[in-house]
Amino acid sequence: MRRFGCCRGRLGPAGRAGVIALENTNSRRAGHICPTGAPCSARPQRQPYHRAHELSQTAALEAFRSGGHLAIQAGAGTGKTSTLEFLAAQMPRRRGRYVAFNRSIALDAAARFPPTVQCKTAHSLAYAALGHLYRGRLNSPRRPGWQIGQDLGLHTPAKIGRVGLMPATLSNAALRTVTRFCQSADAELAHHHVPHLRGIDDPDDHAELADLILPYADKAWADLHDPHGGTVRFEHDHYLKMWALSEPVLPGDFLLLDEAQDTNPVLEQIVLAHKERTQIVMVGDSAQAIYGWRGARDVMARFAGHHLTLTRSFRFGPALAIEANRWLTLSNAPIRLSGTPDIPTTVGSRTGRPDAVLCRTNVGAMTEVLALIASGAATALVGGGDSLRTLASAARDLIQGRPTHHPELVLFTTWSALRDYAEHDPAGSDLQPFANLIDEHGPEAILQAVDRLAPEAAAEVTVSTAHKAKGREWARVRIAPDFTPPADSDQVDAQGHPVPRPIDEAKARLAYVAVTRARNHLDPIGLAWISQHPDNPVGTGNLNAPVHRPAPQQVDHVLAARSDDQGGGVQLGAVAAPAPLASIHECPSVKQLADGCPYRHPPAQPWPWPPSAFTKPQ
Repeated sequence: MRRFGCCRGRLGPAGRAGVIALENTNSRRAGHICPTGAPCSARPQRQPYHRAHELSQTAALEAFRSGGHLAIQAGAGTGKTSTLEFLAAQMPRRRGRYVAFNRSIALDAAARFPPTVQCKTAHSLAYAALGHLYRGRLNSPRRPGWQIGQDLGLHTPAKIGRVGLMPATLSNAALRTVTRFCQSADAELAHHHVPHLRGIDDPDDHAELADLILPYADKAWADLHDPHGGTVRFEHDHYLKMWALSEPVLPGDFLLLDEAQDTNPVLEQIVLAHKERTQIVMVGDSAQAIYGWRGARDVMARFAGHHLTLTRSFRFGPALAIEANRWLTLSNAPIRLSGTPDIPTTVGSRTGRPDAVLCRTNVGAMTEVLALIASGAATALVGGGDSLRTLASAARDLIQGRPTHHPELVLFTTWSALRDYAEHDPAGSDLQPFANLIDEHGPEAILQAVDRLAPEAAAEVTVSTAHKAKGREWARVRIAPDFTPPADSDQVDAQGHPVPRPIDEAKARLAYVAVTRARNHLDPIGLAWISQHPDNPVGTGNLNAPVHRPAPQQVDHVLAARSDDQGGGVQLGAVAAPAPLASIHECPSVKQLADGCPYRHPPAQPWPWPPSAFTKPQ
């Protein structure tokens, strides 16, 4: 029977099954309540639990005790990591491993989990197994990619289709091929690991490029296996891949995987290989799957196990939950959130400086940094300014007539060539904001701003991309204007107005991550366009309804198809509405409902539903 050190309270059988969930530290800012009901002096008083959340915790504990595999959909601020901590604490005789998304999460978990659970990142496990053999190479100095390419034998230019490729470009492609292979679950290097380069869009041309690059990638991978030294700089992903290929076995009764919605395929391979010998518990938020562009996958969507949800956020109040649910609807997420009523989070425009400004792109972040520094605010940039410094230096080289080895700009010999490509070639539209930033401020101003960045601890305002803000939170958050709306389609509505293109689900997920970083106030100015978009679900008053778009009218002529920031071409005719979404608290199981949540769900009625609507089957 577990004791609480602050009040020496005891838990009876009912407490062990459900009330003990109250001890779960779902928020670092929330306090603790003793099972007797009295606030404990050792911690500030926490927010009270919502009955639906308590039921989900109880269901999770029952599923965990059964020994079967379990997947928990946990929305922003609902306490996914501490739920895993709670489960492990209730089974003190079982030993397991917690695999964290990054080192800081692993260190925090190690201080909170019981000693029966080892908390590590996948890289930490791999380093202990064999990565330590390469520690000498991990400390080797950085070398330009073109120098590594020369050592691998890449000395001469090549022409693929109409594109001429310098040795530096080929060298970077070979090294990126190895990186993509290390992030995959594949056992051997193959054509699909070779990255697509600008201007080489034809499949036959890419196959020719792959035939050229793969022998050098194989040579680089072989070079990396020498623990005593080599040509290619050794990175942490290299020993992780080597460890995965050794088919490691992780001893223990259970394996806890955090942030499962953004699992690297190589880690997915390691985890799922334990299905027959170890209980696997995954937790994550499918709506926060924002790293698909680098190969990450939502393993929960295909995971054959018991599926449950956590939907009450202890980070923010109901007003922000409405904003979050708007983007959950647009991303076709399996859950909807409710906020904590006692947290008075506000949403709207606000004067004064926020604690954080969140941007969609690195260029947008740099724009905000320049403006804030010019206003005299001590400004920090999450992740530092190294990537922006290298981009600005590459732009300066092109402006001054020198070639650059930056992988994104290496195809251009002059700045005017880059400008023409960004303005007139649809494939170069993503470079347009960067080109505009350089033309407006100049590379020197950007380099000076990077040098003036403050550390986060000393900053008045922190600027971050939404990707780097994942897992973070601030009291007051403003959304930057580079969260641009979809471009207009070639369709018009009944009034003759252009119909915007549908909102891309990946960008809706990124917006959801951004708006849910706030605790006390959210200024969503950069996403204000959503109120006028036909996909906006808030205007319907029902955040659980499918998105309905107005029927477009066929135009008399078809403009030339073009790419936009959604990556799609022209669409004509009516836009089909997606399938109806799951209701709040409805189990997101990929199997039938009978295999999913063990609770009966409320009948169709306006949300929020009363706790009494949730009943456990007899």
